[in-house]
Amino acid sequence: MPDVPDTPDHSKLLPRMPDLLKGMPTIEPPDMLIPPSPLLTNVKDNYASEFHRRLVDWINTFNESLDQQHEVGVQLVNFGQTIVFHLDDIGYWNPSLISFSGRAEEGNPVKLIQHVSQISVLLTILPRRQPDKPRRKIGFHEEDEEPDSPALGHQ
Repeated sequence: MPDVPDTPDHSKLLPRMPDLLKGMPTIEPPDMLIPPSPLLTNVKDNYASEFHRRLVDWINTFNESLDQQHEVGVQLVNFGQTIVFHLDDIGYWNPSLISFSGRAEEGNPVKLIQHVSQISVLLTILPRRQPDKPRRKIGFHEEDEEPDSPALGHQ
């Protein structure tokens, strides 16, 4: 059987490593942008905040097409019956809840909280409740105005 050379014993070098590295130049990694992971981007595209942003854009575009006597209404048909209400605001709670708040025809406040996977909303036209006041955009608050609910608001 041939002689195998002894393997060097590096364990004696490890305790001395900091001393051996003193004075050695350090190399910093270059500043470069790391592209976002497509998987992470796709997940964020499905957050409630992204649905909220899209819904606000669609609702306000629809609202801008209406005359001064009408405003956006929402018709929901998920509950085996049709529910129509005047839309005042929408909110979200990431990652997956959207809220719709407004007033029913009788004036009672309503708030619907739904998972983003269940959203099915029909925008409709209703007579404005207060045509003498300026129309307010959905999804935007005046500085002195508080959202209805701190738990489900705009995050």
